[in-house]
Amino acid sequence: MPTLDSAGRRLLAINNYYYRRGGAEAVFFDHMHMFGEIGWDVVPFAMQHDQNETSPWSDYFVSEIEYGRKTGPLRKVAQAASVIYSVEAQRKIRRLVDRIRPSVAHAHNVYHHLSPAIFSTLKAAGIPVVMTVHDLKLACPSYKMLRAGKVCEDCRGGRIYNVLRHRCVKDSLPLSAVVFAETMLHRLLGLYRDKVDRLVVPSSFYLEKLVEWGWPREKMVHIPNFVDVSAFRSDWQEADYFVFAGRLAPEKGIKTLIRAIALAGERLVIAGTGPEEESLRQLAGEVGADVTFTGYLSGEKLHRLIGECRALVLPSEWYENAPISLLETYALGRPVIGAAIGGIPEMVREDTGLLALSGDVEDLAGALSRMAALSSSERARLGAEGRAWIARDFSAAAYRSRTLDLYAALGVP
Repeated sequence: MPTLDSAGRRLLAINNYYYRRGGAEAVFFDHMHMFGEIGWDVVPFAMQHDQNETSPWSDYFVSEIEYGRKTGPLRKVAQAASVIYSVEAQRKIRRLVDRIRPSVAHAHNVYHHLSPAIFSTLKAAGIPVVMTVHDLKLACPSYKMLRAGKVCEDCRGGRIYNVLRHRCVKDSLPLSAVVFAETMLHRLLGLYRDKVDRLVVPSSFYLEKLVEWGWPREKMVHIPNFVDVSAFRSDWQEADYFVFAGRLAPEKGIKTLIRAIALAGERLVIAGTGPEEESLRQLAGEVGADVTFTGYLSGEKLHRLIGECRALVLPSEWYENAPISLLETYALGRPVIGAAIGGIPEMVREDTGLLALSGDVEDLAGALSRMAALSSSERARLGAEGRAWIARDFSAAAYRSRTLDLYAALGVP
């Protein structure tokens, strides 16, 4: 085991996965790196997984639960029990806390894998607990407020039986029953409401939505996500296409985007994979849209694709929180066309991009045409304004300062 500074401040960083899987993991890893750089001892707690990065603390990680893999009926029962309340996670985090005595625990995504059972253990040990809200699980049992491709708020007011009635989890009665039982138990035990000291909410929209659903405003702190602008080039040569980059899933609004691209007569490059890929390829052919599918891209290849585009398009049809992809696009010096839904409008200003009505083909086509009609220098100016904005208000320094202030308010020296 690594040696820890007995006099130093210590962060216990918690997340289901210990590899860069999505936006939540990006924040998780960047948060750890940031606090390591300013001299904190940083210790992760996660789930074992074959894609995990190496860690000297991995012996404390909980056993893997990966849905979709073939398992026997007994294993499925054990997994369902761990989803609801993981005794193993409690046991292992108790051992880890006894070993390291953290100054603060900061969690990201924990449900379904680690489970919020760990919060009871941390609370009993007297550790201040913070959790970043990456989605709407605290309000909606299935975490997206989305049903049959439309925004759904049927569970508001405690009516969580709707997750079972509507079969919200993969249209499966057994899976929806597990999530219903999970939500019931977690609320009865107050695992989020009573055991977590503060909730970090990256978008004002999510904060206000949680207040609407009964969460106390004083329990929440708005701390936007961040990117390190210095890690991104902005000296690209613009090409003649728009970009969508992300998971190819129904709530992302990509079918609306493909129809809008066809209507506007523009060119689109789609980077990503997901369950909608085949139907999206078929739709592009049916409507005569000029669409190229690149598959999954990351790192320099993705940066170049976005850096050379006319604009990134975020046509979401669900309550997005605070997309990292949008911040990274600005960091690359490019403008954004975003859907006016969720937290997106607070991240797209008149001088950094355009907004379009969510799910509206004609309005999105109009935004694409207006962006294409600008000169390349005008689009570069929008991107430069976006880069300057996030360098100031969405910087690592701003995030660090706000987070340290939060920790200090909880008594962390």
